[in-house]
Order: sequence, then C-alpha cells, then structure tokens
Amino acid sequence: MDSATNPNIIKKDPVPVTVSAPSSTGIQQGVGESPSSSTSPAAPSRYESQKRRDWNTFLQYLKNHKPPLTLARCSGAHVIEFLKYLDQFGKTKVHMTGCPYFGHPNPPGPCSCPLKQAWGSLDALIGRLRAAYEESGGRPESNPFAARAVRIYLREVREGQARARGIPYEKKKRKRPFVTTSAVGVNVSAVAATQAVDYGGGSGGTAGNLGTATTTTSL
Repeated sequence: MDSATNPNIIKKDPVPVTVSAPSSTGIQQGVGESPSSSTSPAAPSRYESQKRRDWNTFLQYLKNHKPPLTLARCSGAHVIEFLKYLDQFGKTKVHMTGCPYFGHPNPPGPCSCPLKQAWGSLDALIGRLRAAYEESGGRPESNPFAARAVRIYLREVREGQARARGIPYEKKKRKRPFVTTSAVGVNVSAVAATQAVDYGGGSGGTAGNLGTATTTTSL
C-alpha cells in the first residue's frame, strides 16, 4: 500500500544529502529509515568528561612516578601520595596552628599559610577515580581508591580543614517523610444481612460498626 494512502505510516521530512556525483548513495531512503549520516555519537556529560580527565591525570602520575608504577601495583598509599601531590595546585587557604587566623572563618588580612586542595574537591575526585578504575576493568575488591586508608585520610583532611578554617562540615539532616494511613469503616451488620438473603439464612449475624481510624506513621 502506498504511504500516501496508509494512515499508519509516519512521514518524515526529507533529509538533504550532498553528493559529488550521481550514485545510489545519494538516493533518498524510504519512509521509516534513518540515514546513517545523520546519526552522531552523543556528547559526553560534564561528569564523564571530568572523570576522563582525572583518570588520564592519574595514569600520567603513575608513569612519572619514581620508580614508575603500574596500575596493578597501585595501592591506597599511592593514592594518598597522589592527593598530597595535588595540594600544590590547590586554591584553598588552610591556616597553620601558629597562624593568628587559625580557626577564623573570615580572616581580616593575608597570611603566609599554604594553599591546598579543599576537602570537597578531593572527596569528589576520589569518587570519580573509583568509578573510572572499575570501568577500566579493575575489580571492586582491589580498587585502591576505595581502600580504608584513603577514607581515613579524607576524614582527617576534612576535620583538619574544619578546625583551621573555622568552617565545620556538617551533614545535612534528611527530613523523615510522614505517611498517613486510614482504615475504611466497614458495616458488619449490613454484610451479615446480605449474606442471610443470599444463602437463605436467618437474620442473625455479627452486628457492629468499625469506625474510621486514622494513624500517622513516621518512616
């Protein structure tokens, strides 16, 4: 049946194709087919692009390590060394213990304390590298970015920066949802009377009303 007379066939706008010479590839494809030239790979998300850059940076770090390291020999200790190496590129002022601005959230003047990577940046970086390691064929049980030593180091960085900057890191409390359930009232005497009529029984039965009860349950 022709596509003009068949209502079940969806018409598509013609796709312009530029060719240098008449050939079969320049012929417009039939209805329902999508030309291969119009399909292009979707651009990676911002997270995926950042994860790829972080992974390449870490591999380059292993290559330049003295002595050079392979990914198979990488441990949690090497990951911590990598995080400390990144401190030289940090932009967060972390006051030392002897600094007069230690624990001051808004210091009134400059000081000579070093710049380091913020705890939040390191925590997000480890999350991306942990995922990239397993996506590259690494086993979850041998993932160096998920090592206990790395988690302890990140916790120490978080607590140390909180004291030095006077900005505590507090977890946001999740609001516990409330679910309201209602019990629908049932007239038992009406049900018993109906059964007596249907089955030819007497008018006896359990009589009573169940009221409507509303309870609020906190999950």
